[in-house]
Amino acid sequence: MNVRNDSDPLSTAVEWVSRLVEIETVSRNSNLGLIETVQDFLAGVGLKTHLTYDARKTKANLFATIPAADGRVEGGILFSGHTDVVPVDGQDWHTDPFRAVIKDDRLYGRGSADMKGYLGVLLSLVPELTDAHLAEPVHLAFSFDEEVGCLGVPLLLADMRERGIRPTGCIVGEPTSMRPVIAHKGLNHYRCCVVGRSVHSSLTPSGVNAIEYAARLICFIRDMADEFRRTGPFDKDFDVPYTTAQTGLVRGGVALNTVPNECQFDFEIRDLPGTDVRHLVRLIEAYGADLEAQMKAVFDGASVTFSCLGAAPSLSEVEASAIVQLARALTHDSVRRKVAYGTEAGYFSSAGVPTVVCGPGNIEQAHRPNEFVELAQLQKCEAFLRSATLLSVQDGVSASSLPSRSVMRRPPEDDGET
Repeated sequence: MNVRNDSDPLSTAVEWVSRLVEIETVSRNSNLGLIETVQDFLAGVGLKTHLTYDARKTKANLFATIPAADGRVEGGILFSGHTDVVPVDGQDWHTDPFRAVIKDDRLYGRGSADMKGYLGVLLSLVPELTDAHLAEPVHLAFSFDEEVGCLGVPLLLADMRERGIRPTGCIVGEPTSMRPVIAHKGLNHYRCCVVGRSVHSSLTPSGVNAIEYAARLICFIRDMADEFRRTGPFDKDFDVPYTTAQTGLVRGGVALNTVPNECQFDFEIRDLPGTDVRHLVRLIEAYGADLEAQMKAVFDGASVTFSCLGAAPSLSEVEASAIVQLARALTHDSVRRKVAYGTEAGYFSSAGVPTVVCGPGNIEQAHRPNEFVELAQLQKCEAFLRSATLLSVQDGVSASSLPSRSVMRRPPEDDGET
C-alpha cells in the first residue's frame, strides 16, 4: 500500500499506521515482529532502545529516549502506548483486518484506533525530533499485553526505575478523540473454579452440581453490582458513575444427564478511584467459602477457588498537574473527562509519573469489526504530539503561552546568537 505524498506531511504518519496495522499483534501471539521493526527504525536515526521481555522471551516492551539538546535524559515527557490488539475471531469484517485500507477519509484495520494510530503518528515524528534541539527529552514506551491485563507495563516501569529514568509527565495515547481524560476506573479480572461431584442425573442428591453452586456465586456478584448502582458511591464526572461488576465467561458441564463436577467462570470489577477492591473480593471469597462448606457436607473433595487473572489500577490525576494543563492547552479542552474503561495510565500515575490519556480515534471503534481511525484524528494527533515537545511540563502552561514554532529548539552554543 503506497500512500506517500511528499506534499502531504501526514502521509508519513499514515504510512507508519498502515505498517503497524499490517503487523499482526493479537495478544495471544508474539509482538516481536513489531518491536524489532521499531527497534531497527530507531537505531537508524541513532537512538538506543531498551527491551524488557516476558518470561518466554516471545514478547517485549520497548523504551527509547531522545535526549534534550544538552544531552539530558532526566525529566521530559513520556509518550506511551501498547502494541497488542484484540482478536478478530467471529467478527464480520468487510476488509482484511490486518491490511490497512483507506476509504472515505478513514483508515480501517485492527488496532487503527486502539492504538496503532497513536504509535504510528509518534514514530513519524521521530526523525524531526532527533534533528531538533529539544529543550526537554522525549521518551517513547511501547508495551505488550495491555489487552489481557496490562502484563507488560509493570516490567517496563521496573526497568525505568532500575535505570533511574523519571519523566516529568506521561501521555498515554488510547483513543479519546484527542480529548484529555484525567481519570479512569481500575480493572480487575478474576476466575472462580467450582469443583463438585459428578454422578448420573438420576442420582442427583448424591452429587454436587458445580454449575448450580457457581450460579449462586454469579448471582451474588450481580447483587453486589446492583447495590453499587443503587447506593454508590458515585462520581458524576464518569460516563458510568459507579463501580460495576459482571460475569463474562462461564464454562461447565458435559451432558444433560450428568451432574457437572466442574464449573469455571470469569468476572470483572471496574472500580472508581478510591474503591477498596480487595475488600469487595474478600466478600465474594467469603460467600464462596460458605458455599464450599455446604458442598463438602455432601462430598469432601468439593472446592471453590479464586485466582486473579490481571489488574490495572485506576487513574485519578490532579487537575492542576502540569501534564493535565499542557494537554488541556494543546487541545483547548477543559472538560473534566473520566471514563469507565481502563488503560496503562494508572500504572504510570501509581509510579509517581503524572499522567493523562489523550489519543486519536474513538473508543467506540475499539475491539469492533471494521475498526477505523479518521485521518483528521491522525492529523490532530500529529499537531498535538509535535506541540507537546515544545514545552516543559515543569512550567505552567496556558493556551496563550503556546509557541508557534513546530519544534522547540535550543540555539547551538556556538552559533553566535544571543
